Amino acid sequence: MKLDQALVDAAVAQLQRRWTPDEPGGAAAVYLDDGRVLTSVALDNMNAGVTLCQETGAYCQAYTLDRRVTASVCVFRTPEDGRFVVLPPCGICQERLALWGPDVEVGVPDPEDPTRWHTRTLAELNPYYWARQFAEGAWPSYAQHSG
Repeated sequence: MKLDQALVDAAVAQLQRRWTPDEPGGAAAVYLDDGRVLTSVALDNMNAGVTLCQETGAYCQAYTLDRRVTASVCVFRTPEDGRFVVLPPCGICQERLALWGPDVEVGVPDPEDPTRWHTRTLAELNPYYWARQFAEGAWPSYAQHSG
């Protein structure tokens, strides 16, 4: 499944279920290779060292189900005006997504208008992926990543 507005809407719906309208908050949604949608939120904790990215729960669930993530999006509600923006995956989440290969689609904000978003593949987001140096220049396979 390709990243589309329905996936963004699923992330927004998860955010709205978890966070009250007056709170900033975030959530994520992913498509699996069988068409299912998984959503997740970050753990809040006064010890910031134990928090996780919004996407982590969905990634772990996909891995537990032995399914491939084909698209991932993270949304955030801004505290200033309550609008929703798409956040690109951080470096750690890019590493987590690398398990499923360079064609995973991710949401990125439009540089001119952060309320709009675009789709990029993981390879487009990270054309110089470091692990290619250990896989003869190719994107490492699922087996290489998980083995």
